[in-house]
This record gives sequence, C-alpha cells and structure tokens, in this order.
Amino acid sequence: MQAIVGIDVGTTKICTLVGEVDDQGDLQVVGVGIAPSKGMRKGIVVDVQQAGEAIAESVGKAERTSGYKITRANVSLAGEHVASTNSVGVVAVGADDGISADDVDRALDSARAVSIPHGREIIHIIPRGFTVDGQDGVRSPLGMHAFRLEVEAHIVTASLTALLNLSKCVEGVGVQVDELVLTSVSSGEAVLTETEKEMGVILADIGGGTTDLAIYIEGMIWHTKVLPVGGNHVTNDVAIGLRLPFNVAEKVKIERGHALSEEMDPTSTFHLQPFGDGTAVQIARHDLTQVIEARMVEILGLVLQEAKRSGYDGLLSAGLVLCGGAAQLPGLRQLAQDVMDMPVRVASPRNLHGLVDALHNPAFATSVGLLRWGMQEHTALKPRRRGGEWGRRIKSFVRALLPDNSE
Repeated sequence: MQAIVGIDVGTTKICTLVGEVDDQGDLQVVGVGIAPSKGMRKGIVVDVQQAGEAIAESVGKAERTSGYKITRANVSLAGEHVASTNSVGVVAVGADDGISADDVDRALDSARAVSIPHGREIIHIIPRGFTVDGQDGVRSPLGMHAFRLEVEAHIVTASLTALLNLSKCVEGVGVQVDELVLTSVSSGEAVLTETEKEMGVILADIGGGTTDLAIYIEGMIWHTKVLPVGGNHVTNDVAIGLRLPFNVAEKVKIERGHALSEEMDPTSTFHLQPFGDGTAVQIARHDLTQVIEARMVEILGLVLQEAKRSGYDGLLSAGLVLCGGAAQLPGLRQLAQDVMDMPVRVASPRNLHGLVDALHNPAFATSVGLLRWGMQEHTALKPRRRGGEWGRRIKSFVRALLPDNSE
C-alpha cells in the first residue's frame, strides 16, 4: 500500500497523521501523533529547538501507532508572511495536436513570471481559469484544438526565512519535506464539498494563532489570505478580562465558553482560582461570554472585510464554512450568520476510515487535508508548488544549516 504522511505544525498543537491508500483508492488513517506546540507564534517558528522537539514528539507518536518509520511528509504552512497575487500567462500552441499538459505547464510558467520581492518564494500556482483562442470560461483545456492558450493563475508566496526555519525544524528530526501546503488550501481538501466549491464559498480555518481564508469559485481557489488573529487571542482576552492565568483561561474558554452573550443566563456563575494564593472567586458566565463574543465579532468582521476587499463577496452563494479549533465554540455558527449575513456551517473532516475517533473534529481539518493532498495526482490543473527548483534549493539551505553528523 502507498503510505502518506502529513504534519500540521500549528500554533497550539502539532498533529502528524499517517495514511494508507488501498486498492480502491480509499484513505485509511493508520497513525496519529498529537503533541502540544512549542516554539511557534502566529504560525511562525520563533524557537527552532522547541519547535523541533514538539515535532519530534508528534512524529514519534505517529510512528509508534502506525508501525511506519516516517522519512518524508507534507507540511502545513501558515503565518502573516504568506501573501498572494493574480497573474496571467499566455503561450502559443500547435493547433493540430491539441493542448497538452506540457502546454498548460508552459502557460503556468508564463504566469509565474511576475515580480516577486526579494526574500520571498512561490509556494502554489493555482489556475483559476483558461481562455482558448479568445473563448473564456474553459475549465480544462487538455485536448482542445487552439493556437493560443491563456491562463489566469492565483500565486501564493511566502517569506523565504519563514520557510527555511520551518523546514529546518522538520528536517532536523529526520523527515524530508515533500511539499509545504497552505493551511487554508489543505483544510479545503478535507471539509469542502464539490458543490460548495462550484457555487462559491469562503473557508475560514480559525486556528490558535491565525485565521486562514480561501475563497473558492467555480470549483477553484480564487483568493487566499492569512489573518494574524485566532483562538489564542480569545484566550488572552479572557485571561486579562477575568484576571486568570493563560492556561486556566484556555480551560475556561473550552469548558464554559460561548459566542452569544444573549443566550447566557445572567445569574449563572462558577468559581475559579485567580492569580495568587487567594480564595476562589465567583465569575458570571455572562461576563465570560461577553469577552469571547467581542473578540469573535472582531475576527468575523475581518473575514467579512477581506471577502469584500477581494471583490468576490457577491459570488459566495454557499456562504461561509468554519473549521479549526476555535470553530468548536458553542454559538459561533449563529454569531457568524449574524455578522456575515450568509449561510454558515461548522465543518469536520469527511469520509474518514481507520484511527479516526479523534479526527472527526474541526480542529483536524488541516491535518486530514494534508493526507488528501498527498492522495492527489498533481496534474497541471491542480493547485501546485513549483517543486523541483524550489525543493532542491530549500534542501540545500537546510543541509547547510543542520550540524554535520557524518563524523
């Protein structure tokens, strides 16, 4: 069987999944390794040693449960350093032979020839649509007879420094990075339906440190964005507002949190131990919910603002799909409907088999999506990273940074 590995390097958790693809093409999850994240802030490595230790712990657990020795993996990518732009590529083709995959590759290479600031690298080149001899709206031009092929592509770039640091952490534990996959792209693979992608939908993966957005229209990704806010900001607000240690605030948010203050009984209270050695204090659940609601309204407002800034807000017939750890907050779906004024659903990974009890959860959308990504046969018409040149370059960088253990 073919084995696939995905490592979701998040701000709050590291999740390594090992999957097998059987003869029928179904994915079986055979290994799971979850560890608390360390050395990460807002999706970016801030301590290489700590992040490496957390990744090693997660990979080790996945190896023990699966029986596989993990040597390579697809790895998630997030952080405010991620940016995107759109570009058009045009090439001439031989009309007698029809458009081939090589012609599509050449068109995407032409679209890739955009000005990229120093210190940035292209991660994905995602075709949004094709025009064949002036006929637009073409989904797949393969085999069509034409003289001119034009592609409109969505290009995702990232900071080279951030890429090198992340790759160093992963490869430092003996795992080769096959591909770095944007979190929103990965999550979309796990939770979105084909109907939603066709009708127009905005995906919001609300993680610990970032909220990753992707807009799908006509079956393809048209826009991506990473917002530097997430569930940890909610926890921090609770810690400050109620004067609690951060770990206690996180526990309170998970166990007693709610996104709609109007649904809380004003008389409902609970007791907690604050800072210091004083006696437990009484806290009104309504007060807790007001703190959470204010921050979630801000995050959802930023999602709506980005949808409008993209210019595609009027094309999102399928509405908003929420995933990520913070999407589990009770009342969030209703709050999102009120703020966004569109249909909203909270999504978990679909069609899972094997060791999946813990994975039927919005928090594992990216992890499962990395396996789905690995299952794809990446043709020219799929979202892709220009792997060869960039892959060799980053591996040489990482080898130079790692200690020499040959002696």
